[in-house]
Amino acid sequence: MWMERRFIKLLLTFTGILLAIHAYAQQNNPAEWLRQFNDAQKHTVVLNNADDALPLVNINQKIASINLGFNHSVVFDSLANKYQEITSFNGSFYATTSSLDALLDDVKFYHTLIIALSDVVIFDDRVLHFIRQAEKNKQVIIALFGDARSLTKLENIQSPIVWCENHTEVGASVVAQAIFGGLSISNYLKQDYGEKLRSGSGFSIKKTRLSYTVPEAVGINTTDLAPIEAIAYEAIFAKATPSAIVLVVKNGQVIYERAFGSATYENARATRINDIYDMASITKTVATTPAVMRLVENDKLSLDSPLSAYIGRTRGLNKAEIKVREVMLHEAGFTPYIPFYQKLKPTDASPRPSAEFPTKVTDSFFLKANYFAEVMWPQMLRSPLLSRGRYVYSDLSMYFMKEVVETLSEQPLDEYVAQQFYEPLGMQTAGYLPKKRFAIDRIIPSENDTYFRKTTLQGDVHDQGAAMLGGVSGHAGVFATANDLAIFYQLLLNKGTYGGKRYFKTSTVEQFTTRQSTTSRRGLGFDRWDPTAIPAYPSALATPETFGHTGYTGTCVWADAKNDLIYIFLSNRVYPELSDKLSNLRIRPRIQDVIYKALAKSSTSQQ
Repeated sequence: MWMERRFIKLLLTFTGILLAIHAYAQQNNPAEWLRQFNDAQKHTVVLNNADDALPLVNINQKIASINLGFNHSVVFDSLANKYQEITSFNGSFYATTSSLDALLDDVKFYHTLIIALSDVVIFDDRVLHFIRQAEKNKQVIIALFGDARSLTKLENIQSPIVWCENHTEVGASVVAQAIFGGLSISNYLKQDYGEKLRSGSGFSIKKTRLSYTVPEAVGINTTDLAPIEAIAYEAIFAKATPSAIVLVVKNGQVIYERAFGSATYENARATRINDIYDMASITKTVATTPAVMRLVENDKLSLDSPLSAYIGRTRGLNKAEIKVREVMLHEAGFTPYIPFYQKLKPTDASPRPSAEFPTKVTDSFFLKANYFAEVMWPQMLRSPLLSRGRYVYSDLSMYFMKEVVETLSEQPLDEYVAQQFYEPLGMQTAGYLPKKRFAIDRIIPSENDTYFRKTTLQGDVHDQGAAMLGGVSGHAGVFATANDLAIFYQLLLNKGTYGGKRYFKTSTVEQFTTRQSTTSRRGLGFDRWDPTAIPAYPSALATPETFGHTGYTGTCVWADAKNDLIYIFLSNRVYPELSDKLSNLRIRPRIQDVIYKALAKSSTSQQ
């Protein structure tokens, strides 16, 4: 009996055991898994949801998952952790044999309790007492599995109930995703289970977030994506990169998510799908550009205003009349790159922090106070304009836009984007300065830097200029998982909505992601499909509605609005040192073409 064992509190981080069931299915029998998944979805009913508590909208809060006699809590919690970090409590007796009051005390800091129950445990009065006490001052969600007759015990419970007849791993996957908006549910009870839970009872809930499934769910054969693995390992065996992550989203469903290789060539620890990578220039599209979009929507920023309207120090200089639009299109005429680190003098840095040297570059490298304001910023402000009106990619563009964003938002860029986007979206890892937030083992090393910082870079931004700003810049500095990137780009494919919230107007998303230049392929902040590139960019089969960005560290993210498709590739190709092999082997575009070929084959087979 479940009550005969002690309750054990489990704080599951899932750093090595993220058991998303779709990943298992991809390597076994996806068609059978999908059949079971669809069956479980058909046998899932949402009850007590008159207030639209489900799917959860505000997930930026502390959430606990409490397992009271449910056999598949690892799968359940693994899927729940895809949407928001949860703390898991599991066991069979908590503190005493007479009540669960101690458990109630231990969850006092949690706003939302997701209670997973089996049809056997629900008949224990101690469980019912716990639920009644919890729902007095907590948001409670009941996940019930098994025989529908167990619903009679919940007749007087006020909290939302998600009941699934299938007490299986697949059922756990369905319910976890439904709670967070990964799946739509629209089923009803077939008979009465008490006075309140009558035949026909049930609420429809919509899909509002990513779901996690198999390629067959969108008509793609898993075997048609198999070449991805061969190409990824080709890169690893050629030492183009020690590690790689590939993630594919189709129609808002994650259909492929695999990790390859190891963190470094010397590290035997296998890469994990929730490893955190240095995004490099993808920062431009997931930090600075969305901040600009938000400020434009709030009428605080005009794309056609000059930089001098927002940055006082540009007045009287050659940057004064440059329009924000030109900066976002890389048509301002900025010099492409300034190697600031090469101009450092021995007196500019210290191995230890102090009031004189407060800016952290690495754990043993601290820059003197005001170095950016006194050295780097004046150099950028006074740099020559080389080709205004023509497309010349320049990191200086986002140095300037960071200043604009911080001036108008009255917040540091890292704080602004975290509060406005990452936290409410459930992007658990995305952000600057990851070493302050995560164990070092979760972060993939980017380079063995022998020329500037003289250390292995792991959690410190690879880009030298961004590092000299303390790790927070407009052009580089964001770290994230592939899943976090998928969330943000799905928001863009959704034309500004995600998780039941609107973050941008449809018109804003379209304006920034579509071609806005008469001289280049670029959108505003976003890179795009280029029909003139040789070789094809970003791949031979990408469509004109493709937008995204690449990153120097070996990353890329591409969203195709025509096909409702997202492709993400993460790597650390600069470890131990910069190599062009990833580009020369065309690893990223070849994988992208595999996806398009699989999609085309599925479309042909359905005709």
